Amino acid sequence: MQPTPAETPQAAANSQKNRLRFSVNLVTVLTSVLDEKNRPAPDLPKEAFQLLEEGVPQKIEFFEAETKLPVDIALMIDSSMSTHKEFTFEQEAAANFIRQVLRPGDGLAVYGFDETVTMLANYSDNVPVLQAAVRRIPPGAGTSIYDAVYLAAHDLGRRAEERRRVIILVTDAGETTSRADFEATRRAAVRSGALLYSIVIRPVKSESGRNTAGEHAIETMTDNTGGAMFFPDAIQELGIIFDRIDRELRTQYRLAYYPNPRGPANTYRKIEVKVLGDYVVRHRKTYLTGLE
Repeated sequence: MQPTPAETPQAAANSQKNRLRFSVNLVTVLTSVLDEKNRPAPDLPKEAFQLLEEGVPQKIEFFEAETKLPVDIALMIDSSMSTHKEFTFEQEAAANFIRQVLRPGDGLAVYGFDETVTMLANYSDNVPVLQAAVRRIPPGAGTSIYDAVYLAAHDLGRRAEERRRVIILVTDAGETTSRADFEATRRAAVRSGALLYSIVIRPVKSESGRNTAGEHAIETMTDNTGGAMFFPDAIQELGIIFDRIDRELRTQYRLAYYPNPRGPANTYRKIEVKVLGDYVVRHRKTYLTGLE
């Protein structure tokens, strides 16, 4: 008996190739919707959302309110010399966040960075192991922010597809020693699909003597990815900020669409999500099309 076309190796390979192409073309947009009091706005219907690419309305093929997708988090802690004064408090706030945010099946990795970037604990949901890793981050000298974000994006990009990806960056924004530059880092963050949440702990409040260029660079990357940026006035606010990030991650909307028309290969494409009502909407502003 001759095999049917669907049973031949070539047909199976073609079918798999088509499935992969179909999946690759799907663009997922995690969206945070906040009310006038900066609280997450849950339970909005699909009909309240409009999604556009390069100004062209797109059909929302998939919609999920309060997504249950597991989350992978790269927790990046700046241990450079300028952060040493409040570093123990930062470590304890981060340890509390780990206990609060992780659910079974989630993954979190702990990185410390100064002039180098070091992974101290690989992705897992083992809270005690992760907390111990945060508490043993060693002090350093320089600050390699671009390298930290670049490495986190690279590692997250290798995680399973059906998971959310998040980078949480705690830093003084004083970029000094990275090998990666801004554009390479931004490109890596956008391509990974990760949300970047940046917490900038400023050693001085006035702009004089502060690395405002570093702050602006982080702000641009954060905005591009759809995350949020925080400037605590006091180190004691760090716990409140971690609480806000945790709530936001648990109340995100997940939208997905197949771009029509498709953009050229390896180009940035602009995304916009609109929501009916008086809300603040955050989402990634752009994505990179695949390579042909």
